[in-house]
Amino acid sequence: MSDSLHTHKPGHDHSHKLQPVSKHDHGGHGDSCCSSKAAAPSLIKLSETPTAGARLSSFRIEAMDCPTEQTLIQNKLGKLSGVQQLEFNLINRVLGVTHDLPGTAPIIDAIKSLGMHAEPLEPGVEAPILAPEKKPWWPLAFSGVGALAAEVIHFTNAAPNWVVAVIALISILSGGLSTYKKGWIALKNLNLNINALMSIAVTGAILIGQWPEAAMVMFLFTVAELIEARSLDRARNAIGGLMQMTPEQATVQQADGSWIAQPVKNIELGARVRVRPGERIGLDGEVLSGNSTIDQAPITGESLPVEKTIGDKVFAGTINQSGSLEYTVTAAANNSTLARIIHAVEQAQGARAPTQRFVDSFSKIYTPAVFILALAVAVIPPLFMDALWFDWIYRALVLLVVACPCALVISTPVTIVSGLAAAARKGILVKGGVYLEHGHKLDYLALDKTGTLTHGKPVQTDYLSLDPIADEIAPAIAAALAGRSDHPVSLAIANAAAVVDNRRAPAVDNFEALAGRGVRGEINGELYHLGNHRLVEELGLCSPALEEKLFALEKQGKSVVLLLDKSGPLALFAVADTVKASSREAIQQLHELGIKTLMLTGDNVHTAQAIAAHVGIDQAQGDLLPTDKLQAIERLYAQGHRVGMVGDGINDAPALARAEIGFAMAAAGTDTAIETADVALMDDDLRKIPAFIRLSRQTSNILKQNIALALVIKAIFLGVTFAGIATMWMAVFADMGVSLLVVFNGLRLLRK
Repeated sequence: MSDSLHTHKPGHDHSHKLQPVSKHDHGGHGDSCCSSKAAAPSLIKLSETPTAGARLSSFRIEAMDCPTEQTLIQNKLGKLSGVQQLEFNLINRVLGVTHDLPGTAPIIDAIKSLGMHAEPLEPGVEAPILAPEKKPWWPLAFSGVGALAAEVIHFTNAAPNWVVAVIALISILSGGLSTYKKGWIALKNLNLNINALMSIAVTGAILIGQWPEAAMVMFLFTVAELIEARSLDRARNAIGGLMQMTPEQATVQQADGSWIAQPVKNIELGARVRVRPGERIGLDGEVLSGNSTIDQAPITGESLPVEKTIGDKVFAGTINQSGSLEYTVTAAANNSTLARIIHAVEQAQGARAPTQRFVDSFSKIYTPAVFILALAVAVIPPLFMDALWFDWIYRALVLLVVACPCALVISTPVTIVSGLAAAARKGILVKGGVYLEHGHKLDYLALDKTGTLTHGKPVQTDYLSLDPIADEIAPAIAAALAGRSDHPVSLAIANAAAVVDNRRAPAVDNFEALAGRGVRGEINGELYHLGNHRLVEELGLCSPALEEKLFALEKQGKSVVLLLDKSGPLALFAVADTVKASSREAIQQLHELGIKTLMLTGDNVHTAQAIAAHVGIDQAQGDLLPTDKLQAIERLYAQGHRVGMVGDGINDAPALARAEIGFAMAAAGTDTAIETADVALMDDDLRKIPAFIRLSRQTSNILKQNIALALVIKAIFLGVTFAGIATMWMAVFADMGVSLLVVFNGLRLLRK
């Protein structure tokens, strides 16, 4: 909230509306060759100007759980006339297609041609996250036994070669038939993914008579793919775990006064719900009766339970610990704070981070280049260097397996998804991988004061009459004007007057808010102003004696508001806010991270400096309008800094939008903040910002480690391959081994 006195309309949302610094990249993936099951939803626009009759159709595609399938579907449907936009949600295995086709049959047929089945979903139906499909284990076990038997028989010469070939062929078909099927579909669609490259490598080994090795390569690939998929399910389940926090049923009061358990999805707004000690709260609501403590860690990340009583908000998914509560439902099950968090995390995964965009673009060029290199390795030495065809074809096949960028492609989405889920557990809602990755670059943080560093609930500390004639009416007039504003300073003045005088405040006519200065209105035909020092200066009603009084109070860190009529000041009100206990510790942690701090407030300079000194902020600027805050951010950018901005009000929006990352305070239960913030802190604790920056730095480090690990290991094995030392099964270990390493490294972010 802006620190200058201003007015909002009743019911206006206080949360700011952030505009992202950079648009989320919703471009399609490159020709990735990963076997991952942890991928992110993304939006691909095939037409910049959708037709008026376009509609959205959604499909469940069980086989679509990896960027490999996404690329195939994107390329196939991209050629279908009438399809304008694709939205992939690989977590839920749901594809959204915006099109103007007369029916969905052409879409279903196109997906069927890729070997997948598309099941149409009813409009508005949420698709739950499904558990991974459990496949029978015996074909893989049979494949492993066959591959091992072929190797042993070949090594010991215990049987003719045709026996080895038959056993190896049975092993390949029992364990690798699905890989061959996917590889053939990919090749038909000119897509060189991991299935295509592995199919080519195994087929090549068969053609040159390396039956045992072909069988062992296919078996090892299938096992590695299975292990990788199971490992990646952890990142996937981090989102599914959030959904399981909400109970399926809640106890609802009926019209006759009885209480019956009902599915939460069927409970309407305004219903009265009872929650017993130890139960999870099923829906967002407001407490009607009872007192209790609630564990809000799933929503806000708070480590300690929070006291709740009549009028307090409660959130779906939180745990009622002690007393019984009754609350009225304020949000439907699909629109609760938890539901919006889940939706935001899913959508955030579609905003690919810069590293992921680079890797996708790199792999799109790298994979065909590797295929051409393998062809050259197979053909050039035998043709021009009189080398043996067998040796160099074999090396080319090994090269195909080693050089596949599977580990490189999967390293970034797994790390980003893990980072987003880890942040959500801490009560930090990050609206995209781009912000998670950019967070480590921040070197300056600008902060609003009221509601950010302070509680935003000041109290009136001083009252001074400046006109004896108006002494009796001044508090009532000030309260009437202040009562039309919901700024904390105004509320403090209005509340103080209400405590002293319970009479009804006089009516205000022709009320007007003066941005950053105060308000004015007519009472009983007389025009009055209620505002800050700046307003007094503008009206030309300031004097040295008044300046002295203002300076004395402002030096104490108090905000001073004056009531004026056309003749001059009538009364002076001083209001003081209290600093949050966590603010000083948060600023100290930011300084330890090497980040400088700047307070930007509409309050007077003396108050700003007093608060800044108290919490340890490096610089403080006061008497700022919203545009002044924006200019302060611009000046920091001009000096070469990477700036973040923290605020909680709509008047902070220009500065929040311009900052590299905008942090919204106390977003729990606030629709606008959750929907529009770059990073939303689900409670009032500023210490979550240094926690976010530490997580961002850890994420950035892991991304760099994974990319370096993948490239270095592949470079080593490429050299070994050219030297003729590497075998195909070693190549599989090298490729899938490094894939597992980068996956496990990325999953470290999920550790508590």
